[in-house]
Amino acid sequence: MKAFNTTGPCDPDRHYMLDPLARLPEARGLVEQGKYFVVHAPRQTGKTTALAALARELNATGRYAAVSFSCEVARMTGDDVGWTERLVLRSIQDAARTLGMPQGCLPPTPWPENIPGFTLIEGLRVWADQSPRPLVLLFDEIDSLAGTGLESVLSQLRDGYTSADTPFPHAVVLCGMRNVRDYQAASDGDPDRLGTPTPFNVSAASLRIGDFSFADVAELYGQHTAATGQVFTDYAVQRAFEASQGQPWLVNALARDVIEMMRVPLDQSITDTHMEQAMGRLITQRATHLDSLVVQLDEPHIRRFIEPMITGGWVLKEQSYSDDLSYARDLGLVTRSLPLQIANPIYQEAIVQVLAQPLLDGIDADPSALLLPDGRLDIAMLLEEFVAFWKVNSKIIDTRYTYQEAACHLAFMAFCRQVVNGDGFIDLEYGLGRKRLDLAIRKPFTDGRGCRAVQWSAFELKVRTDDNGDQVSSGLEQLDGYLNRLALDTGTLIVFDRRRDAAPTSERTRLTEAETPKGRMVTLLLA
Repeated sequence: MKAFNTTGPCDPDRHYMLDPLARLPEARGLVEQGKYFVVHAPRQTGKTTALAALARELNATGRYAAVSFSCEVARMTGDDVGWTERLVLRSIQDAARTLGMPQGCLPPTPWPENIPGFTLIEGLRVWADQSPRPLVLLFDEIDSLAGTGLESVLSQLRDGYTSADTPFPHAVVLCGMRNVRDYQAASDGDPDRLGTPTPFNVSAASLRIGDFSFADVAELYGQHTAATGQVFTDYAVQRAFEASQGQPWLVNALARDVIEMMRVPLDQSITDTHMEQAMGRLITQRATHLDSLVVQLDEPHIRRFIEPMITGGWVLKEQSYSDDLSYARDLGLVTRSLPLQIANPIYQEAIVQVLAQPLLDGIDADPSALLLPDGRLDIAMLLEEFVAFWKVNSKIIDTRYTYQEAACHLAFMAFCRQVVNGDGFIDLEYGLGRKRLDLAIRKPFTDGRGCRAVQWSAFELKVRTDDNGDQVSSGLEQLDGYLNRLALDTGTLIVFDRRRDAAPTSERTRLTEAETPKGRMVTLLLA
């Protein structure tokens, strides 16, 4: 039986999958024109699967000798140019034999020897001269190469392409997480090299593999239904798409969790509730995909976007703004459209959980003590417990925490996460320029008739600084709007005071009531 794949390339005989080239429609035409070009996309979006499919399709025409191979074996070679060249050429040989290319099209064995810096270009020239078909090389994981080794590979490909009087591969595809302009910065860890010129300046195009559309998600899940009879309800498909925004790994991971981990019987439909539970587990368990993503959060070019997104502030548009934004988008962390936001709700929650993790050890609230008899959260008690926590820990958090501008927001979100403790959901709305963070807790409980119900609790978070003045009035107005969207009658406005001359936390932190412009009585926490 086929399965939803979350590890490695997709195999059509073993995995549910969509046409991998449908999201890369321009590639075939560029190859036929003999172009050298770049394909890039975030982690686990189907790059390797698409390259392998393109190579198979090209070989099947009988007109090309195409090989897709990974450069990752040379990840640790760094500035050793000769070692980098030898490992790349060995990867080409191994992949060509695995693909079963016609004997006359296989690369030479052994490759011709040359001095470092010329071994790759000379080997490819000899192979192109011997091959009866034009060569197409698809370099996967090209941005795993580092330092001088990477620069040498790119330079040799450029020099071979521009030398019209000698044989050389007909077309070359460089594929990685980042666009070619960022290869050097990504490989040597020097953030100042973002946007610097690349030796590979002959690229005809830079193609990005897109995420799944809603129709794609429905089609993929429909393959499971066709194979097993088990239906994904329309709400389940909608929830999966909303949570993932079509990110391919997340789409597959949600379905795999429901089917293989939750083991929903085949005679039962998969619902949006199942998807909610799978979403929560992915975030809590911090799957490898999420871990590899959030490791980027400490990079200055990423932090300058993530921190103001959480606080609702703005990014100062300095000279490097466009390069930094492109870099964040290439990693798949932020949306490609405006307004700029975290790419999807799962990433939103995962990022907050990672950033708030250092705070969780200082929270000793007992979740069971904050529950009412019917299972609802006692919001008044929750706020009182947070006030006690904040009075003790705010100074330490404010001075020691890495994301200092967002420390207040993360402290409250960490507290809520500890209280919910896997038995509820936290919905976040944050992004650049919002001037606040909207947070809703959804807590399942059993109502008076014994039926399942959901308690919604809304919170608006604001920060007062030396520059922005009083935030209570604007916060109450914004809370009104948030409550309108959620169809709630009451909520909580939290205003953190970050002014330099603010009174000590123990003196200024207090709970009170306030009236919104629409006449709602809400809780006001001044912290």
